[in-house]
Amino acid sequence: MLEGLRKGAMMAGRSVVVVGAGLAAARLVEALRKGGFDGRITLIGDEPHRPYDRPGLSKEVLQGEADAAAIYLHPASFYADKQIDTHFGDAAACVDREAGVVWLASGRDVPYDDLVFATGSRARLLDLPGADLHGVLTLRRMEDEAALRRSLDAGERVVLVGGGWIGLEVAAAAAEAGCQVTVLEGLDLPLVGVLGPELAGHIAALHRAHGVDLRTGVTVEGFEGVDGRVTGVRVDGSVVPADVVVVGVGAIPNAELAAASGLVVDNGILVDEHLRTDDPHVGAIGDVANAYNTTLGRHVRVEHWDNARRQGRFLASVLLGREGSYDWQPYFYSDQYDMSLDYLGRAGRDAHLVVKGDPASGAYLASWLEGGVVTAALQVNTPRAAGPLRKVVGMSLTADQLQEQDLADLVT
Repeated sequence: MLEGLRKGAMMAGRSVVVVGAGLAAARLVEALRKGGFDGRITLIGDEPHRPYDRPGLSKEVLQGEADAAAIYLHPASFYADKQIDTHFGDAAACVDREAGVVWLASGRDVPYDDLVFATGSRARLLDLPGADLHGVLTLRRMEDEAALRRSLDAGERVVLVGGGWIGLEVAAAAAEAGCQVTVLEGLDLPLVGVLGPELAGHIAALHRAHGVDLRTGVTVEGFEGVDGRVTGVRVDGSVVPADVVVVGVGAIPNAELAAASGLVVDNGILVDEHLRTDDPHVGAIGDVANAYNTTLGRHVRVEHWDNARRQGRFLASVLLGREGSYDWQPYFYSDQYDMSLDYLGRAGRDAHLVVKGDPASGAYLASWLEGGVVTAALQVNTPRAAGPLRKVVGMSLTADQLQEQDLADLVT
């Protein structure tokens, strides 16, 4: 039986405080008000901005297809209209769980009955010589995107350290802006851990076809600079010239505040299937939450847009006293050049790949089978398959069925 978070928030006059002001937090407070919660809601963020959609930083905004203002999740008037107290640019500095108080960097105190950590994650930095040079950037916040966009002039030499999703999306934006782009990846192929060698090879070919100098199996040793500004990246004894460098080597959950308050932290804040910590009045959502997924049967920490918005809405339902558990599959999407893809689930290392269509054509479907069950599925430039994709993962199917039948027919 749910206690604490669920029972407490149902009572009139309760106060819900959310530490963190990203997508998960925005969807939580939005859903609370929509669901009829009439207690006090306070939203605390360390950035001076109201919540915005981070994927746009490496997609439409960086690509020049949208203005930065377009990625705000709500108009500026929303929070006042919904009677949501906000402290943007005034980070939470300390949590006293015994007193039920969050202390802000400004010295102000915010009392709570129920507390939610939505503190997200931060870009992992490299502990290498020259990493603090001007022009060595990460892409996580609005200011990061603005600094990077100013550097994407035709002919500029842009070097991406890391061939993950962020690195490849930035590479695509830079290449389309006419920059000279180099991607440095330590593995044999970019995204090989997610897609496997066959499909990762097609992603690599896509970037090389657009003029990207993709170097794999390399080791970055440090950064060169002149007058405090980066001029190159040292790689295996040689130097790759650079006017700007973007480091995309993963993210670290912002769980220090939770740990300092005595909560259990293990690759993020550990929460159960209801997104509650071991303190019944404290929950966690989004990138920082290492949550027990009842479908997967284990704890997972997911750093993707879809999970953040869904966890925000789900915890709101928990606070409002509704039943349910965290049971959906991880999902992400990416846009690079003229390629758009959706990926659902998580494939194990020994999963059997089934491909329908020709990846060389740029439009295909892929599924991963483990023990006769589809554990992950991907669509590339086949948008009509996006809906059925969500249903096919978890089904018991054969390779022949996946190759010969339409996804829509399989899930009806």
